[in-house]
Amino acid sequence: MAESLSILVVSQSAAQCELLSDILGFIDYSNVAQTDFEHAKEQLVPPLDVVIVAATDGDDPLERLLQDVKKQTWDDELSRHALIILLNDRQQPLNLEKSDSDLVFASLSYPVKYPQLSDALDRAHMYRESSGSSRSVPLPFRGMVGSSPAILKVKKLMEQVADSEATVLILGESGTGKEVVAQNLHNLSNRGDKNFVPVNCGAIPSELLESELFGHERGAFTGAISARQGRFELAEGGTLFLDEIGDMSLSMQVKLLRVLQERTFERVGSNKTIHANVRILAATHRELEDNIRDGKFREDLFYRLNVFPIEVPPLRDRLEDIPLLINELIARLEQQKRGSVRFTPAAIMSLCQYRWPGNVRELANLVERMVIIYPYGVVDGDDLPDKFRISKGDERYVEPPRFDEGVTENVMAELAAFDAENRRNEADTLPEGGVDLKEHLADIESALIQQALERSHGVVAHSAKLLKMRRTTLVEKMRKYAIQRDEAP
Repeated sequence: MAESLSILVVSQSAAQCELLSDILGFIDYSNVAQTDFEHAKEQLVPPLDVVIVAATDGDDPLERLLQDVKKQTWDDELSRHALIILLNDRQQPLNLEKSDSDLVFASLSYPVKYPQLSDALDRAHMYRESSGSSRSVPLPFRGMVGSSPAILKVKKLMEQVADSEATVLILGESGTGKEVVAQNLHNLSNRGDKNFVPVNCGAIPSELLESELFGHERGAFTGAISARQGRFELAEGGTLFLDEIGDMSLSMQVKLLRVLQERTFERVGSNKTIHANVRILAATHRELEDNIRDGKFREDLFYRLNVFPIEVPPLRDRLEDIPLLINELIARLEQQKRGSVRFTPAAIMSLCQYRWPGNVRELANLVERMVIIYPYGVVDGDDLPDKFRISKGDERYVEPPRFDEGVTENVMAELAAFDAENRRNEADTLPEGGVDLKEHLADIESALIQQALERSHGVVAHSAKLLKMRRTTLVEKMRKYAIQRDEAP
């Protein structure tokens, strides 16, 4: 994956350029060039994929660069230009115009952390692959942050079904992001340039839902003073998302089933048949099979909807994604100029021991609350609201679900990296005589490889998984540093 991206690093500081290039090399991105803002325009030529920009003290150079990127469109059909990953080392968010902000593919804090940079580059690669079609494609998996096995399984299923016309039933608890999955399925599909029309079936009274879905003619009922299109007509050629389908009344279920079978409908008060060229996505937090047994949901409609089920995991089943989710939620608030905040390892560990009944929505609410209470500050474990400050001896402590050893190690590795970075920022200074940066990074790389081998008892395949690199790459690095293992790979 790494070798397929062409990357340009832009910074006013040559040392910063060199450091970022070394980091990219460490994670196997070899096709990397560097430049300063003054000469950046000359480097904006195909086949450039990504521009990593370290924000400057003044916004003018950055704004000029963004304008240059906008002008350097080398595929008119796709309106394709290089993707911008912005690194910001300031406490305050950048003050950019909306048209410029829209060019930014990802916004990360500097000094950059490996998981965030790696995740942004992975998303850039997926976007480049999806942009190979004949239409302009939005960012893939927007809002679906994480690298846990649970969320990767969801993304894999989405890739498999996105371009088909199959009806998808999205299952999951409230707050897990079912509408985000639906929106991304639409974006990735052949209908992505048409309308995505969501309807919350549980929020509309049953007596009004028919008119909302199918539209009505003037005088069809009291208050119908003019004709109105329904959601099926608004979604023509695109996607209709029926959220909370489990709350739909039985009488409406019969009418919806007819539309799914015949692909036609009539407005309320009309006998004119309208053809429906619409892809249906549905979602529910209810157990529909239980509802069928209770007589609350039609079995035939369930089988019509359940062609391709996708179950969105609750947050408690993907706790290792919490650091990345927090980073993404903060980045969104910064981009919206609503403030910022940082969480210490102790705070993140407390959040990893919580069951999250409200799932990602509850986490988003917490992050926003902390931004309001501690604007541009640091949130420690003791700063969290009471229900999140839990430990094993606490009566409010809930034993987190058992998860694989690899998952636990991922969480701890993320926290350790966060803690190490904080210590460096607070205590370390560049020696007066300077430092051999490449040698220093090589020492760090060698030490981490040795730790991974020790933890995996010398099994190279397991060590490569811990280090998130290919097994062949790890073998080469072990040969480079003359690192021995206790047993054969």
